[in-house]
Amino acid sequence: MKFSLIICTYMRPTALLNLLKTVAIQSLYPDEILIIDGSTNDLTKEILELNKFQNLTYFKVSDKERGLTKQRNFGIERVSETMDIVCFLDDDTILDIDYFKNLKNVFNSDNDITGVGGIATNENNWKKNTTDYYHPKKYICIDGFHVKLGQRHVLRNYLRLGSDQLPGIMPEFSNGISCGYPLTGKNYQVDLLIGMSMSFRKKVVNTINFSTYFEGYGLYEDADFSLRALKFGKNVLATTVLLEHHHDSAGRPNKFKYGKMVTRNGWYVWRVKYLNPTFKARFKWNTIAIVLMMLRFVNVITTHKKKEAFTEAIGRFVGLLSLIFNKPTIKQ
Repeated sequence: MKFSLIICTYMRPTALLNLLKTVAIQSLYPDEILIIDGSTNDLTKEILELNKFQNLTYFKVSDKERGLTKQRNFGIERVSETMDIVCFLDDDTILDIDYFKNLKNVFNSDNDITGVGGIATNENNWKKNTTDYYHPKKYICIDGFHVKLGQRHVLRNYLRLGSDQLPGIMPEFSNGISCGYPLTGKNYQVDLLIGMSMSFRKKVVNTINFSTYFEGYGLYEDADFSLRALKFGKNVLATTVLLEHHHDSAGRPNKFKYGKMVTRNGWYVWRVKYLNPTFKARFKWNTIAIVLMMLRFVNVITTHKKKEAFTEAIGRFVGLLSLIFNKPTIKQ
């Protein structure tokens, strides 16, 4: 089983180098590493010239090829024909030493598994149960572990807008639970994989591309791709495929654009799985969108980052309003 690793990067030379240093010490080294650089300067190229890595090929894309989805498709087109698995990693991640070894074991465990996502240990808040009861509106319990839900999920539960599905499964009104799974060593079947760490059998990427709808930063492009990948087999979150995700602010959009994308792109991926949702599901999706927008307006008072909260809230409002007059066209 041969692995091709695609890392799309933009203006993050130091973060990328930190990631590659953890790739270099893997117990199972990837057979191919493709760096797809959309930076507007040459700092990434220069840092890779000073630090050599085995099996690595560097590509600098043009202006028209820049953007996460375009860069990922650019990388897919250049994967060697002999590869079996195509892996995607965010450039601000750090790998556990057995990342690729354990990833191989997951794919070998079940031929029906065609997509695998990893777990960010520094963002995993699951704890072993110490009691028999955890409030169902405030906690989720799985396999002897529990995790405390964020305030938004708790509020939605009390408003009867919460999901009754397991984490990573998209309910008919789209807004599911994204807290991952406890580190039990198991594989958990899901709908949605996260772009920071996702891998697919080559037959998947040979057939479908990342949607060009998700321009630039590409928020939720991973959700869109993993939903469309389900027609090839199962997606699983593998709790043995471990890494750390250190969110690098470089290259991220401003909060107004982010807020607008959250709403419009969120609507898009919802309709990828549920092209014609029921009236009840539509009502719940729109109600949740309004509640989350109002929470960001409230954050103007309750947080120190008042400008960010306000501009994101305005972005969410504009995004929601735009859906009345200009809905995206869904690509199946």
